[in-house]
Amino acid sequence: MCGTSDEEDGADPERGEETPDERAQFTALLEDSAEDLYEHAPCGYLSTLLDGQIVKANATLLDWLGYQRDDLVGRKHFSELLTVGGRLYHETHFAPLLRMQGEVSGIALELKAADGSRLPVLVTSTVKTGSDGQPLLIRTTVFDARDRRAYETELLRARQEADHERERLEQLATTLQRTLLPPALVNVPGLDVSAYYHIASIDEVGGDFYDLFPLAAGTWGLFLGDVCGKGAAAAAVTSLTRYTLRAAAVYDPDPAAVLGNLNTVLNHEYNGTDPRFCTVIFGLLTPDLARGGFHITLASGGHPPALLMRADGTADYLPTPGGQLIGVLPDPDIATTTLHLVPGDTLLLHTDGLTEAHINAAVGGLERYGDDALLDFCRALAPTTASATIRAIRDLLDGFGTGVDDDTAILAIHVPRLPSEEQK
Repeated sequence: MCGTSDEEDGADPERGEETPDERAQFTALLEDSAEDLYEHAPCGYLSTLLDGQIVKANATLLDWLGYQRDDLVGRKHFSELLTVGGRLYHETHFAPLLRMQGEVSGIALELKAADGSRLPVLVTSTVKTGSDGQPLLIRTTVFDARDRRAYETELLRARQEADHERERLEQLATTLQRTLLPPALVNVPGLDVSAYYHIASIDEVGGDFYDLFPLAAGTWGLFLGDVCGKGAAAAAVTSLTRYTLRAAAVYDPDPAAVLGNLNTVLNHEYNGTDPRFCTVIFGLLTPDLARGGFHITLASGGHPPALLMRADGTADYLPTPGGQLIGVLPDPDIATTTLHLVPGDTLLLHTDGLTEAHINAAVGGLERYGDDALLDFCRALAPTTASATIRAIRDLLDGFGTGVDDDTAILAIHVPRLPSEEQK
């Protein structure tokens, strides 16, 4: 028989072995596939001499930039494909780092296309060395970053919108908070009055409130309190509470009667599945023409007691024991007390955001400031004025930092000394 058998050419088909022709075809296919993979890879490939002159570029990169091969190879340097800013970065950072490290990866640049448009890319370059270790050329891989740039742009837009929305909500919360507080305290002849509202979070409206307002001739009402909760729901209760107190005081200025009327309103309006209540202290001020100073009657509905800093330098909490929360029970116990403010005395009303602040919150401290600490603080201040008291407590609250997790309202009332007494 003519020809050569499979056994003679070294292949055994029964064992699945390849013939030389098959091996040659497979080798050619691999070489063709490797070249095709280089030319049409999903990323751009670029080879340059050490001075940056382009000596090779794949079809993918040429298509992206709109160049013919002869437009780049042997004619342009890599830096000429960069924008002005990219060229400066290449010369001052990219190229020096590549020389020192032999590789630079993931650098964000922009390439200039033939039509003048810009192509955002991520570039990785590696120095190829010879057998003697000397650098021969630079191989660069270019990744299309248009989708990434669009994604980053969208993220930036979304973040800007979120920041704008946050600013808008903060402005709304601040504006709403201001409507719940008097724009300015009324001038009471013979009194020095000062107030402060410390906001724990600008994201939510707090429920603290205070006011000082005239009633009949020679009589003024004051109140300070704290509605449970935060946000719009608490703001609605705060608004109702504030205007109810004012209206009730006009109808019957007796402090216990004022809080009783408020309790009736809250208990009637919020006695369902979402009960609302508050702590509040209401006071009635009248000048004491016989002895000088002011006569004050205070009624408390579950509120922290007021603190009196006397002209002689002593300080104590005023007794208002047993006062119950306003709005919870149909007929709560309301505690009352009376006092006489003489020249040099200062009365301090506050909400519990002050005494419940955490000490050393920045280092994980969980201890509350507490009533005793506040009493010691005020004893160190006495005798003092309303404005000095507010300044000192503002500094105290600022010192707590993030430890203040609830809004705090402060109202201080001081009877100034007569000029002759100050000289003594």
